[in-house]
Amino acid sequence: MSHPLHRLSAVAVAAVWALTGTAPPVPVERGWTWPTAPVQIVRPFVAPAHAYGAGHRGIDLTADGAVRSPADGVIAYSGIVVDRGVLTIDHGDGLVTTFEPVESALRAGEAVTRGQEVAEVSSGGHTADGAVHFGVRRNGDYINPLLMLGGVPRAILLPCC
Repeated sequence: MSHPLHRLSAVAVAAVWALTGTAPPVPVERGWTWPTAPVQIVRPFVAPAHAYGAGHRGIDLTADGAVRSPADGVIAYSGIVVDRGVLTIDHGDGLVTTFEPVESALRAGEAVTRGQEVAEVSSGGHTADGAVHFGVRRNGDYINPLLMLGGVPRAILLPCC
């Protein structure tokens, strides 16, 4: 069963931890990096009401084509599921990431490093063209990927004209 804090933004979770003095239920300080650049979330995480309920168990990100591993790990699965390519990386400690739709030459058992290009965005599934679905599971439960990434990157305003 997922922790109730998984439904909050990473900033709100950090505030709860600071105010209550409780330990975080997920490891937010692991040095994970965004799997795409520049970062733009086109569809946010929506936690289901229960294990089999409707929701969006990950975030959809725009991608320039390349998808990178957010952390060191080992490829757990690389192949086709129904109509789209899927890549799953086991990062240890019960943490697993999944990307779809993608094409990858990597195979199960291959080690990858943080920031390594692991796939190219493809088509199929529920994502918009040019987007990739990024899911994170901890001990089998889907969690908001923002919890592993420290929230949404700060916007940088550029000078006008």
